[in-house]
Amino acid sequence: MKQEEIKEESGLGTIKINNEVLAIVAARTTIETKGVAGMSGGMVEGLAKVLGRKNPEKGIKVVITEDETNIEISILVEYGVSIPDVCSEIQRNVKKKIENTTGKSVKAVDINVHGIHFPPVEGKEKGIEEETK
Repeated sequence: MKQEEIKEESGLGTIKINNEVLAIVAARTTIETKGVAGMSGGMVEGLAKVLGRKNPEKGIKVVITEDETNIEISILVEYGVSIPDVCSEIQRNVKKKIENTTGKSVKAVDINVHGIHFPPVEGKEKGIEEETK
């Protein structure tokens, strides 16, 4: 059964960690990884923009069941990086950070690469982002 939070009883009371907290930790850890250009929220990001909301955990989906935690991350990568290497580093870093932060095991960290960010070309102000739909 899917849960919205990690819940644990201690001798002093109940500890609850909401999925959004895990998503923010995963997003921050992902963004700090070399080769990541940004998070990709897909349709959710588009809807948030229309509604005028900022979504710090965009591109992150957290699924918690009674005995496991799964994280799904959608990213844009920098042009020229090794995509498998960047994704493996994200998986290791996010798994370690979530497990250290919550004390709970992470079963899987799945990565979806939605696009590539190209550096600015001389004479142009911004880089180009190519994102698949």
